[in-house]
Amino acid sequence: MKRTYSNTSARLILLFALLLTFGVSSCQQDKTDAATQTIKPGTWRVSLKHAGNVEIPFIMEAEERNDSTLLYLVNGEERILVDEISTVGDSVKIRLHIFDADLIAKVDDGKMAGRFVRNDLSYPYSVPFTAEHGNTNRFKASPAAANYNYDGKWEVVFTDTTGNSYKAMGVFEQDGNNLTGTFLTETGDYRYLDGQVDGDKLNLSTFDGNHAYLFTASPTDENNLKGDFYSGMNYTETWTAKRNANAQLADANKLTFLKPGYEKLEFSFPNIDGNGNISLNDDKYKGKVVIVQLVGSWCPNCMDETKFLAPYYDNNKDRGLEIIGLGFERSPEFEKAAPRLQKMKERLNVNYDLVVAGTSDKEAAAKALPALNHVLSFPTTIYIGRDGKVRKIHTGFSGPGTGKYYEDWLADFNKTMDELLAEKI
Repeated sequence: MKRTYSNTSARLILLFALLLTFGVSSCQQDKTDAATQTIKPGTWRVSLKHAGNVEIPFIMEAEERNDSTLLYLVNGEERILVDEISTVGDSVKIRLHIFDADLIAKVDDGKMAGRFVRNDLSYPYSVPFTAEHGNTNRFKASPAAANYNYDGKWEVVFTDTTGNSYKAMGVFEQDGNNLTGTFLTETGDYRYLDGQVDGDKLNLSTFDGNHAYLFTASPTDENNLKGDFYSGMNYTETWTAKRNANAQLADANKLTFLKPGYEKLEFSFPNIDGNGNISLNDDKYKGKVVIVQLVGSWCPNCMDETKFLAPYYDNNKDRGLEIIGLGFERSPEFEKAAPRLQKMKERLNVNYDLVVAGTSDKEAAAKALPALNHVLSFPTTIYIGRDGKVRKIHTGFSGPGTGKYYEDWLADFNKTMDELLAEKI
């Protein structure tokens, strides 16, 4: 899906902020007060400070289990487990699931103050945040009674600050003041959004451990909206929406295809163990149905797809199925990329093969797979029959946060796989 990252206009300020955050003296490290490190069980409301005095809120829940603290990032029905928590000097460092990102904060009784830091980017990325224990309200505790109905399907256009636009589809469910839903694009979805309607104003947010999003909007009339989208440090877009029960996006099975003259996919990439290359020509894959997944450990839509594919592979490999995950990571260095994919493999219980295929730049990924017309999205899923020929290519992924659209994808996937697995050579 379309992912947004901030420019480097504030690099010097961010570097100074990082030094303040991490620059604890050795004396401080030796005299860490363990009492200030305690993350109380219960609900924490976290507020990330986007530029322009905008906050991106989310909910985090803490619990004690076997003398350890477990955290969950909560977005609507979603609960993302976070269990790598350590002490760094006088601060707590919370490693965020499979992502190369951290929450680093000082904890004092029922308060936290620190920074959300992403380590996978080529420029300093650090967002200040605060958190309050016992506050269960993502937005207002007592919003004005809802007097506008956002429920249903919307035809959406997002526009960035340079004037470039892209289409999307909004799907929302409203129950009084409570609002959930997501936006689908031709390259993926914005996953689980959670929020409220305050009078006639829409507020939705999410935090998956790697991306922080806030959407706001107000109606311009009964069937039209105008709003703003905030992401990360200081990225912004505007968006407009028109109520449309028949809204739809381009067919995800037709956006990516083989160039004329190609029937098969060819590649040879090193596996994440670094002890050899993997190719579709290997005996392991001959006569098998093979799913080739373009994936990245940094990509939340890829996380959603992998959570499905990993158990599907375990349950169906005896039917003649193999899956190869082509990892396109932030770093071009194998020594940095492979451990990221290895962590994804361990955390998501992936038992199929993963390789280091290149960087997350889409043009570079397309050069690594010259049979494709382009690489438009991570993930992209390529279905190969027992004869070695590419049968279908699906761009993007509509994850479980999209409700009906995930169920539609699941039905299409199962139909495709049952047909391919039933074929004889």
